[in-house]
Amino acid sequence: MIDRKYYQPLSGNDMPRFGGPATFMRLPAVSDAMELDAAFIGVPLDIGTSNRPGARLAPREIRDESRMIRPYNMTTRAAPFDSLLVADMGDVPVNTFNLHKSMRIIEAFYDEVFRHDCIPLSIGGDHTITLPIIRALAKKYGPVGVIHVDAHADVNDRMFGEKIAHGTPFRRAVEEGLLDCKRVVQIGLRATGYAADDFEWPAEQGFRIVQAEECWHKSLTPLMAEVRERLAGGAVYISFDIDGMDPAYAPGTGTAEVAGLTPPQALEIIRGAKSLDIVGCDLVEVSPPFDTSRITSILASNLLYEMLCILPGVEYREPGQGSVA
Repeated sequence: MIDRKYYQPLSGNDMPRFGGPATFMRLPAVSDAMELDAAFIGVPLDIGTSNRPGARLAPREIRDESRMIRPYNMTTRAAPFDSLLVADMGDVPVNTFNLHKSMRIIEAFYDEVFRHDCIPLSIGGDHTITLPIIRALAKKYGPVGVIHVDAHADVNDRMFGEKIAHGTPFRRAVEEGLLDCKRVVQIGLRATGYAADDFEWPAEQGFRIVQAEECWHKSLTPLMAEVRERLAGGAVYISFDIDGMDPAYAPGTGTAEVAGLTPPQALEIIRGAKSLDIVGCDLVEVSPPFDTSRITSILASNLLYEMLCILPGVEYREPGQGSVA
């Protein structure tokens, strides 16, 4: 049997961190998903936003800030690059003048990704991108479970009269039968709404709603034990809107809301999804023009890495084990 060779991020000992390829973690760039187990994919779209724009610039910025991330997770012991073939597939060629055409372009792109059994780790872009990705995903797996981290439920029926926007993807996904609604959890919802019952509609569909106030001053490890039990037994997609974080940690976003999640809680959520059948992930709504310190992109890049570390098939290394040759 021939040993499988895995791509590795370019080491900072071989090339200074400020040099090398402009890919996620300075991984090799590939043109398609053939033979890949997982791929980082940029979706530079922000014409679905309703407030501050700029998320189209996030894939490039997040990739840049990923350059300090090293291959091994020293806390969880995950060794994703020893056990999965991972690369950067570049960006989806969206139509920056037409949102509906972009939805079709994104869906077709991910149809091809899923045809190769590759797990995408998508770098948004605004939250509109989640709908075409889940459309493609549901063709392969049927209705999926979702862990959705966000300040907003994103279940608006219309925004400015439009049914496709960054505040509508989960309403459309329910209507189109893309979600296994009893296996959907929304974490971090908060702030103000257009109506007193804004969070009741998703709860009526079967979603488990965890408002931010339920997360204050506590570990989310117990919550994630409940989430694992609820979502077990089927495909799961993770959609992480960076505005789920408190703006003290992630100011570079279009619709910031106070009193959100902390970075340790974000890690607890992602790490707590380990053992679920994760079939795709996204990180959306980073807006670099409002991220002057770049801390939002630094956080986003690390959260994407943590998502990679919990994918099915990832192996774990204890001290002294070294790496796979």
